Amino acid sequence: MATGRTHRPATRSRGIPEATVARLPLYLRALTALSERSVPTVSSEELAAAAGVNSAKLRKDFSYLGSYGTRGVGYDVEYLVYQISRELGLTQDWPVVIVGIGNLGAALANYGGFASRGFRVAALIDADPAMAGKPVAGIPVQHSDDLEKIIQDNGVSIGVIATPAGAAQAVCDRLVAAGVTSILNFAPTVLSVPDGVDVRKVDLSIELQILAFHEQRKAGEEAAASDGGVQAAARSDSADQGPDGDMPAVMPA
Repeated sequence: MATGRTHRPATRSRGIPEATVARLPLYLRALTALSERSVPTVSSEELAAAAGVNSAKLRKDFSYLGSYGTRGVGYDVEYLVYQISRELGLTQDWPVVIVGIGNLGAALANYGGFASRGFRVAALIDADPAMAGKPVAGIPVQHSDDLEKIIQDNGVSIGVIATPAGAAQAVCDRLVAAGVTSILNFAPTVLSVPDGVDVRKVDLSIELQILAFHEQRKAGEEAAASDGGVQAAARSDSADQGPDGDMPAVMPA
């Protein structure tokens, strides 16, 4: 089986936009669910709804893959699963190391979705000597002193950093020096990397802050709408009252 070090995805050489690449996993997740239900074909509208995008954008994204579907039939689900998996580089084995086996690192190690999506957790690494040898998700934790050797022995090109913020840059530097060219960063800090190294950052606190902004905005809009309704009702009452404010200005005959 091929490893991550000997093969790289072809998306950049094919000129696929980064925005499209970011949506491909969404399509793959929706298609995998359809495949598991033995659904043979799917329309662009149905797949777009399942992936949370609009159908025009989906059709444009698939045009970069050379897949246009069949009018009146839609897209072949199994072929699209293969096509997107191939484009994302998921038809091969990608060994991954996770550095920092605290609560978050252990949770990531126990995540069952890696193997089914083309990723193999090759090693768990931590700086705490007390952690060395302890099994997490059936994998013994190894000490960070051996990080470079672990990466070389397993042909690792993808590293996951789940350390405290203060340790993340030093870990990143060691990963890059050892040959890792893609990093998924869960540490709450911005990493500095040389050209040719890709970093994806996952910061749950930032996502929650963005949600808090939207909640505050919605609350403000609801309050404004409520105040507007009260004011409109007050204006209506005032218009119905007579000069003295206690009866209509014109009484019915």
